[in-house]
Amino acid sequence: MKTELALYQALISINVPEQKANAVIEALEADMLSRLATKADLHQMEIKLTLRMGLMLSATAGIMLTAIKLML
Repeated sequence: MKTELALYQALISINVPEQKANAVIEALEADMLSRLATKADLHQMEIKLTLRMGLMLSATAGIMLTAIKLML
């Protein structure tokens, strides 16, 4: 909210019509809501990455143990 107010005031101070200033603020807000990740998005991504890393580590350990067993 603070950013939008500062941007609105900056636009008004350089004589941008109020209607156009509001349009810029609304477009910025819509863009930010649709493109930026939320904390929940980041948490889900962290869980997915942790699971993938665990799976890759398990697979690597299995391959290495199998290779060692075959060499002996």
